Amino acid sequence: MYRLSLTIVALMGVWHLFAQSPHGDQLGMDCAKCHNPSGWTIDNYALQFDHDKTEFPLEGAHAQVDCKLCHSTLVFNEVPSTDCVSCHVDIHSQSVGNDCVRCHTSQTWLVDNIPELHEENGFPLIGAHGNLSCVECHTSETTLRFDRIGNDCISCHRDDYASTQSPNHETSGFSTDCIECHNPLGFGWDSAGAGNHDFFPLTEGHDIQDCTQCHTTGNYADASPECVSCHQDDYAGTQNPNHAASGFSTDCASCHTTAPGWTPATINHDFFPLTQGHDIQDCSQCHTTANYSDTSPECVNCHQDNYEQTSNPNHLAATFPTDCVACHTTNPGWTPATFDHDAQYFPIYSGKHRQGEVWNDCVECHANPASYADFSCFQCHGQNEMDDKHKEENGYEYVSTACLECHPNGN
Repeated sequence: MYRLSLTIVALMGVWHLFAQSPHGDQLGMDCAKCHNPSGWTIDNYALQFDHDKTEFPLEGAHAQVDCKLCHSTLVFNEVPSTDCVSCHVDIHSQSVGNDCVRCHTSQTWLVDNIPELHEENGFPLIGAHGNLSCVECHTSETTLRFDRIGNDCISCHRDDYASTQSPNHETSGFSTDCIECHNPLGFGWDSAGAGNHDFFPLTEGHDIQDCTQCHTTGNYADASPECVSCHQDDYAGTQNPNHAASGFSTDCASCHTTAPGWTPATINHDFFPLTQGHDIQDCSQCHTTANYSDTSPECVNCHQDNYEQTSNPNHLAATFPTDCVACHTTNPGWTPATFDHDAQYFPIYSGKHRQGEVWNDCVECHANPASYADFSCFQCHGQNEMDDKHKEENGYEYVSTACLECHPNGN
């Protein structure tokens, strides 16, 4: 008996040295960690091999799969690949790629993150799109094929675009990017409002709901942004003032905002600044002909009467220029006023003839109050004195204009 036991032990040692494992040379673990003495059948609950230490941990449904479904040759290191497609048939026909974990988990084939998947692909399922069945957009020969259809609205809504009548999108030249006018968060095409009209802001009086008030031809692409294209009748019907007769611009925005009722209105009068005394509200005070384009900017156009009625000094008699700004500002009352007698005529505020030392009143030189163009030097310069001083001057004559001709600066 003792000899038989030794023989069995020797044979087992020899078998261990020469027997070959069906699992290949790479698996060097004890058979008892997977098999039991009653047979080669594997009890998954008693299995001691730790698959989590490999490149493919067994999670979810993979933990219950028979080893032979993946390891068909029993040589475990010859498994084709850890890619999903090496074991799973691609029922989507490569329409979504071959990486199953993009949509599925190891727990189940059911997909519960469809909205998130669409966001990753740049097309969030919001508004009416959130209630659609997949096959309503992804149409093909099988309901399991999800070919990409593009994220542009027109990819799905070409028929909707082509069938519109109010307005007809095709003939109106509307964009095929639906979200320019329609709200993707809504649940119908009528949730759009007026759309993105930033190229011509629909503010205040322009904030209308009936597009045909401006788009009268049925073609929404040919409406002009020029004010007069809609407001010709308003322009022609104005009376206070009459815009057409006054030659006003047909660009309403140059004076008006989009506030209803055309008020308030402002006109850019920079070509003739309305400051101080000119800051008047009744345009007809200057624009007397009802034609606002023919009013002269010359002072005398409005102030001829003021010019003629002056008496201190008499502007007309003094032959003062009719260009009021030569002496006056637009300050009411014509004061303060400055008259540059020194530069324009004769120095009486500087030099030898300055005020206070030689003269105090204009009539000392301008003896004729009816005409300030007349002046006399003889009030101060007597003929005997002047004759004596000029006896050696050829061409000398005792005339005031001659004095000025030779002595323009009073020297």
